[in-house]
Amino acid sequence: MRRPVLTAIVLALLTTGASAQTSPTPSTQILQSVPNNSVTVTHWYKQNIYDPADNKIGEVMDVLLDAEGKATALVVGVGGFLGAGEKDVLVPFNAVRATTKDNNKWYLVMNTTKDALKNAKGFKYDRNSMTWIPE
Repeated sequence: MRRPVLTAIVLALLTTGASAQTSPTPSTQILQSVPNNSVTVTHWYKQNIYDPADNKIGEVMDVLLDAEGKATALVVGVGGFLGAGEKDVLVPFNAVRATTKDNNKWYLVMNTTKDALKNAKGFKYDRNSMTWIPE
């Protein structure tokens, strides 16, 4: 009785190993180099945004992505002092341009005013749905 059971187990293991070797492996896309013109989220997240006159108008609080991973919007914190009284507003990603200044330091500029951002509709982060919702 033991011999047929052992034989069955050995055969099962051998066929499982053989089929595992012949089954196709999932295709994984791995990049061999950094895509042209790409930057890290660190260049945007928690960075100050300035108006064209070089006045600080807000800070990037979050970067929103679409289903394909393309950045579509920025959540900008505006107003308040040390986080108290701050309001979060949404702006299109392409409304903020990146430039450099002072020894090529990364610098974000938006063609608007602090007052315009303060008067915009506010949003808050909902931890349950893990998304931004209107205030």
